[in-house]
Amino acid sequence: MSLALKKFYGLVIDIIKILMYNSEKIKTTIEIYIIKKEKLMNRIESFKQDLAEKKAVKIIAGIDNFDIENIKKVVMAAEQAGASAVDICADENIIREIRNMTDMPLFVSSVVPEELARAVELGADAIELGNFDVLYKKGASFSKEDVLALVKRTLEIIDSRVFFSVTIPGEISISDQIELARELEAMGIDLIQTEGHFASEQPANGVRGLMERAQLTLSNTIELSRNVEIPVMTATGINPTTAPFAFAAGASAIGCGSCINKMNSEISMIATAKQLVEIASRNAEKVAALV
Repeated sequence: MSLALKKFYGLVIDIIKILMYNSEKIKTTIEIYIIKKEKLMNRIESFKQDLAEKKAVKIIAGIDNFDIENIKKVVMAAEQAGASAVDICADENIIREIRNMTDMPLFVSSVVPEELARAVELGADAIELGNFDVLYKKGASFSKEDVLALVKRTLEIIDSRVFFSVTIPGEISISDQIELARELEAMGIDLIQTEGHFASEQPANGVRGLMERAQLTLSNTIELSRNVEIPVMTATGINPTTAPFAFAAGASAIGCGSCINKMNSEISMIATAKQLVEIASRNAEKVAALV
């Protein structure tokens, strides 16, 4: 065999090796992508199951909470308590860090559609258009039309299979809330979240203050759960005292933030989260007994 022919065969063998190596790399990349997709689906399916059983508990770190150490404590408390999901802000670095920290279903909240789309790319299992409390503090307000416009824009730029929750502004009229909820249901939104009235004044002490803060969101839950089939999550002022009322009002889920993220003690965070999960589990048992 001539030297030229040997070199040619050697070159062919090298090309085949390169192709085989790249083929394995492509195969591995595809497998990793499939595994990630399956994990994402399994995570959100577990949340959907809790919704169906009317026992979902979402622990909210806060849309305006950028304190990574506090967020980590909230996530740890939610995880140890067996909560259904955790909800964080749309900061990219925080999303990456929390996604690497936990396999819990991860919600990301924002009122900026592009931030929600980016959150999905970074590993969020679900997106929440809301919560509006932080913006109320700055004097902003949201009408039914404002929310619909934001939802439509978000739907244009996200994968349609992503779990999508939308907060219904608590300060618009109940007729507008019901109309908005019905339109969102027709658009295929997976979950709506109620909220109460933002108040700058100091609430009353004790149980009275807790009930006053939750009163509007509970009444909104009653109205919305009667008028739409879409699951309702009750948020604003929800804690171990008010959570049973939320489920009694027709909620399939509760969103709990300040009763946990404002605590200084990690032990207290975990204990409170466990209380909420136990309340939700008891509600599921009651619902199952009625079927």
